[in-house]
Amino acid sequence: MRRARVLPIVGIILGALCGPAEAVVKRSLLVTPFETKALAREEAWIGDGVAEILTLAFVQHPAFIQVDRARLRALADPQGWSEAAVLQAARRLRADVAVFGDVRRDANTYLIRARYVELKDGAGEPQSLDDLVVADTELLKRLATLPALYLRALKAPLTDDEATRLESAALPTGTIRAFHLYVDGRVAALKGNQEGYEAAGDLLSRAIDIDSTFVVAQYALGVVHQALGNRWKAAAQFRASTQLDPRYPEPYKALGDLFLAAPRRLYDQAVEAYSKAIELRPFYADAYVGLGDAKAAKGDVDGAIAAYQKALIHNPVNPRMYASLGKIYFTEKGLYYEALKAYRLAVELDPAFLDAHMGLGEVYEEKGLYKEAIGEYQKAVELDDKHTGARYNLASVYEKVDPKEAIVLWERYIALASQLATEKDWVDVARQHLRKLKGQIKE
Repeated sequence: MRRARVLPIVGIILGALCGPAEAVVKRSLLVTPFETKALAREEAWIGDGVAEILTLAFVQHPAFIQVDRARLRALADPQGWSEAAVLQAARRLRADVAVFGDVRRDANTYLIRARYVELKDGAGEPQSLDDLVVADTELLKRLATLPALYLRALKAPLTDDEATRLESAALPTGTIRAFHLYVDGRVAALKGNQEGYEAAGDLLSRAIDIDSTFVVAQYALGVVHQALGNRWKAAAQFRASTQLDPRYPEPYKALGDLFLAAPRRLYDQAVEAYSKAIELRPFYADAYVGLGDAKAAKGDVDGAIAAYQKALIHNPVNPRMYASLGKIYFTEKGLYYEALKAYRLAVELDPAFLDAHMGLGEVYEEKGLYKEAIGEYQKAVELDDKHTGARYNLASVYEKVDPKEAIVLWERYIALASQLATEKDWVDVARQHLRKLKGQIKE
């Protein structure tokens, strides 16, 4: 039973799919929290606040591909984001550029010392922007000017209109208390667990109570509801975001994700939502991946591959795109080696990408490479020990190599999955496997 070296290789695939004229080189960008050891404890959130402002702004510019901040969890330095810690994280995550800095304060002003480093072969010399001296009452407005200063220092193309758009994105609310709650909510959500999401939901709701027009907070609350499995609440928040700002593409992409995962197979609605996100931000790589997934679900294989090619142009180091491409190569095209290459790229780009490990395991298992399949499923379980699909597949493949171990694994899966209504049919199948194995061993 089935349940459904990077840069040189990326260059080869990009050239093969897109042609040399479209193979645009982009730079991956790491944004870390600013170091705040010199601030009082109650103001330490400002370091994450600066990072959040930069993240919201840089996503508006096509020249950079941001490293997901969730990937910093394993690299966080308890002593704060010093220059050494930033450089180490940038090397580990293969970033081309890292932006960082620190925040200090005087009686009524903050001193923002913004820095950056451009890396080549893992090395680079940190550079500094001019210090920002900011009055307490002007903190949000002055921080909103920081992204454009960074982009000009990095010699990224930036028109006056683009600078205005970046500054607007970097000022999502004019209320410092609402922004503080939003930042705390984002930090809580980045923990990636139930407790973190529940705390984030409370904090973001309080931010919205203070500023009901805080579009980004409305969207972030939807993401939290989605992570907690509250699909209807998530959809309501995403729609609220689109009503407050019809030009904001993230909630359209998120609605596409919800439609794509819906039990009623709302694939046409997903295509429409992803297309709207792309219309608003033509270089939105994740929306192209979603569009490709939706087209694949509709049986439009060629349309799906075309969407993935677009995603690759705008983000040639997008692990989700390679995982999606691996799936369609294997399930629709029967191209084993191409699927293997795509899944391996996804894992290499993001070793914590659980779905890529699952896909790679299924390819190995289908081809009878059981040892390799077990290795991938075990990695998936290590990443999420409550992932029922990984535990199911691990038990299933062990039946072929070690029936006694398979019994143990089926029992673990049943103990976990029997608590979930959505797993009922799979639990019934697992119990059949378990009875059969126990009968065989008795004989």
